[in-house]
Amino acid sequence: MSIYERSGNTLKVGANNTMPTKLKLYLDNCCFNRPFDDQSQLLVRLETEAKLFIQEGIKKGTFELIWSCILDDENDHNPFPVQKRRVRSWKSFAVQDIEISDEVLQWAKHFGSKGIKSMDALHLACAKVAAVDGFITTDIGILKKKLTDIQALNPLDFVQNMKGGKQQ
Repeated sequence: MSIYERSGNTLKVGANNTMPTKLKLYLDNCCFNRPFDDQSQLLVRLETEAKLFIQEGIKKGTFELIWSCILDDENDHNPFPVQKRRVRSWKSFAVQDIEISDEVLQWAKHFGSKGIKSMDALHLACAKVAAVDGFITTDIGILKKKLTDIQALNPLDFVQNMKGGKQQ
């Protein structure tokens, strides 16, 4: 079963409940940096293609990108200048930039209590506060947790779950 169905700019939530909206997505640094990983591995290459598809949707306005100060901070520590610049350039496409707040810290503590590393918990918390439709990551540690508070998806799974429109 799909997590959502998309037709035009309508996100279908349940049988008869629809609301006009664009999907709000938070891509973590693992996802943003996927194209720089070893592309000789089939799964990495497929995840890269799915991530690039999502980014094209952000550019076209199909999806809304949510950013955070945690993305900035983690990216600032990237030792590779080209990667750092490319990731930073996506901030200009964001419709919302989440800063640290008491609510973010409470959610980070919650996610941390589920065994998620602190930086990942902060990413998830920012995404949760922004009420994203999808937290897109290639981090197996996050994906294995089967979180119920937020929809965490691998980019390939996100694209495979899409219904309707030209994405099929």
